[in-house]
Amino acid sequence: MAQKPKLYYFNGRGKMESVRWLLAAADVEFDEVFLETKEQYKKLLEDGSLLFQQVPMVEMDGMKIVQSRAILNYIATKYNLYGKDIKDRLFIDMYVEGTIDLMTIISGLYIQPEDTKIKQKDLIKNRALNRYFPVYEKALQGQDFLVGKQLSIADVQLLEAILMVEEVHNDVLSHFPRLQAFKKQTSEIPTIKKFLQPGSKRKPIPDEKLIAAAKEILYS
Repeated sequence: MAQKPKLYYFNGRGKMESVRWLLAAADVEFDEVFLETKEQYKKLLEDGSLLFQQVPMVEMDGMKIVQSRAILNYIATKYNLYGKDIKDRLFIDMYVEGTIDLMTIISGLYIQPEDTKIKQKDLIKNRALNRYFPVYEKALQGQDFLVGKQLSIADVQLLEAILMVEEVHNDVLSHFPRLQAFKKQTSEIPTIKKFLQPGSKRKPIPDEKLIAAAKEILYS
C-alpha cells in the first residue's frame, strides 16, 4: 500500500492550503508535519529536503517536492485534475494564475498593520469585483466547470478563492449569478463537501500568534 503524502508546513494556510484543498478534492488522505520549532526547520535544511531552503514541501511517491506550483501541478496531473490536453492545461494555468494573484492579495491582509487593513480590504473587493470575478463569470457561461466538462485544479482554486474573499466581504458574489451557482454546485461535490466540514484539515483564518511563530522559525 502506497504511503500517504506527507505535508511539511506550519499549522496554518499559507502556500500549503491550496495543496490541502487539491488533495482533498482528489480524495487523497494525507499526513501533516507542522513546523513548530527552529530545530525542525534546520533539520530539513541540513538533510537536503528543501531544494531552495523553503517550505512548503510535500513528500510523496518517493520524492520531496518543493515550490507550490510544482507541487500543485504534480498532484493535478497525477489525479486527472489538469484537463485532457495541452490546450486545456493552458486555460487551466491562466485561470489558476488569476486565483493565485487574488489569494495572494487576501493573504497579505493578515500580515498588515491594523491601520492599513481597511485599505487592503478595499483593494481585495475592487480586484475581485472588477478584475478577477468577471473573468470567471464569463468563463462559466453555458458550462459547469471553467475548462471542459470535468473538475480541474482551476475549479478547486476558484472555490477556495471565493470563500477567502467572502471571509472579508460576504456579499461579493451578489452580482455574479454564475459564480453563485458554481459555488453551490462545487461545494456539494462529495470530496470537497467533506473538506468543508468542521474537523477537516482545512485551516482557519491565520491569527497573529501563528504568523509571529512562523516568522520566528524562518527569520530569527
